Amino acid sequence: MEAEEIKEQKEYIKKVYELNKNKNLKYYILTMGCKLNENDSEKLVGMLEKMGYEESKDMNTADLYLINTCCIRENAEEKVFGKLGEFKKIKEHKDIIIALGGCMMQEKHITDKIKKSYPFVDVVFGTHTIHKFPEDLYKAIISKNKINDILDIDGKVYEGLPIKRSDKKQASVTIMYGCNNFCTYCIVPYVRGRERSRKPEDILSEIEGLAKEGYKEITLLGQNVNSYNGGDGYKFSNLLRDVDKIQGIEIIRFISPHPKDFTDDVIEAIRDSKKISRLIHIPLQSGSTKVLKEMNRKYTKEQFLNLTDRIKAKIPDVVFSTDIIVGFPGETEEDFEDTLDVVKKVNFEQIFMFIYSRRVGTLADKMENQIPEEIKHKRFNRLKALFEENIEKNNEKYVGTTQKILVEGYSKNNTEMLTGRTDTNKVVVFEGKKDLIGKIINIKIVSEHKWYLKGKV
Repeated sequence: MEAEEIKEQKEYIKKVYELNKNKNLKYYILTMGCKLNENDSEKLVGMLEKMGYEESKDMNTADLYLINTCCIRENAEEKVFGKLGEFKKIKEHKDIIIALGGCMMQEKHITDKIKKSYPFVDVVFGTHTIHKFPEDLYKAIISKNKINDILDIDGKVYEGLPIKRSDKKQASVTIMYGCNNFCTYCIVPYVRGRERSRKPEDILSEIEGLAKEGYKEITLLGQNVNSYNGGDGYKFSNLLRDVDKIQGIEIIRFISPHPKDFTDDVIEAIRDSKKISRLIHIPLQSGSTKVLKEMNRKYTKEQFLNLTDRIKAKIPDVVFSTDIIVGFPGETEEDFEDTLDVVKKVNFEQIFMFIYSRRVGTLADKMENQIPEEIKHKRFNRLKALFEENIEKNNEKYVGTTQKILVEGYSKNNTEMLTGRTDTNKVVVFEGKKDLIGKIINIKIVSEHKWYLKGKV
């Protein structure tokens, strides 16, 4: 059934290509949000280029405008509607197609607003209908009608879509879609649906293909990778061990696991591998057991600390990164102190910090005791200050060591220096020749500079 659907979409790709032939049409794409959205955009770009479009970095020269939206943060909505205002001005003087896709399109209040206030949008599609983009685009071109292609039910897993990777050295591979956890602050289960895992053979085949193309680093993606279910008892730990065996892949990362599902078999798979990164991302969200319960996270402060201790015991060279939300409804000063306490005890290598943002459709949006913005910002700054106190101390342990890094390219801040990342995701800059780009090399760390390390080949 799924294979027939993709076959049909490939026919639509050919139809659009025939319509576009010799027209030198260009597309402009804006991708918002997480790695999963970036991976979806790579598929959309793969389809667009098969349909005869070329990418334009200049918004004013494009013929097709596509936004792959995110609905995690409130400012993402503001950005989308701001961009639509810009697109409208262009459309008043030029025949263009405007398409909106992604998570935000699964929210009814958003699609209602688009119909009412932005009727010039040509194609609207959701997270479950990305594979049908060629058909939607064809119909929009032929009929000049507005196309709304949203499914409220959980989507299926479709294989075989064209894909154009944005990077030639590192690739992200989605292993599962959706989420079953229903954290009270999160809209994801409502917009991406319940968990659906890809077949192990499809994932491994994709990664083997990437290895043959010369990719060295793979990141496995999912809302909750450690609840991956490949069928017949095949779990995330089995997948990690099988990816580890693939020749040519030398660095394996994964995001994001859930603390409640981080089992010993996964810890042991990481321990037994020389390829899996020793930086493990485990989202904490809050250090307060009371707040965690309100968040529906299904673990306590003590269980989280016990998990990091168990991992450290089995993998002595491990370091951790995390996500923390500041100012969740009802968070007291004591609750926030519990978060700071966990940060001190675990000594995270990286922290992705977020000020709590209300999302329509979530349980937390309806909670009383919403925290005033002023208090949220003060707590955020205190957390940031605590983390930054430890950065230089954490960096010092790298000085004098030799680190294996994948050379990513020239440094953005100094085009005479090359850059790459350690296994633990620390940025390293160093002098080197262009032919090192894309290779994995050993670098001796000679000094630390807070936000990056300096190295020598």
